Amino acid sequence: MSKISVVCLCVRDGKVFIAKRNPVGQMGNRWEFPGGKVEKNESDESAIIREMKEEFGIDVTIVNRICKKNFINCDVNLELHVYEVSFPHDGLEKRFTLSEHSEYRWVFFSDIDKNCFVDSDFSIMDICKNYFESKR
Repeated sequence: MSKISVVCLCVRDGKVFIAKRNPVGQMGNRWEFPGGKVEKNESDESAIIREMKEEFGIDVTIVNRICKKNFINCDVNLELHVYEVSFPHDGLEKRFTLSEHSEYRWVFFSDIDKNCFVDSDFSIMDICKNYFESKR
């Protein structure tokens, strides 16, 4: 059975929000779209709200489901459920509270490959880029 992870994409002023994982742990110091594991008996929506509150101290609004994508990591089947979310603010003047990341930034999709990303997020990059380009 696959483990389910939610992935949150927020685009503001043409830039997407990314966060850098803390140095310890699997794929430490790599960039990612925020999100996390869906717990037993938890909906995707509840997981998104919980993860964003725990990791960034913010309440997000879920806008739309973008896609589902299967990914294998260390012989573990993952099912990525990717959602567009809206943040209450950009985290620049009023900083987000980080618990599992060392930093965050807003980048253009065209510049995303300049950041060392986690493997699972690379697998959804084109789908996400096309989704947001189609909304322009």
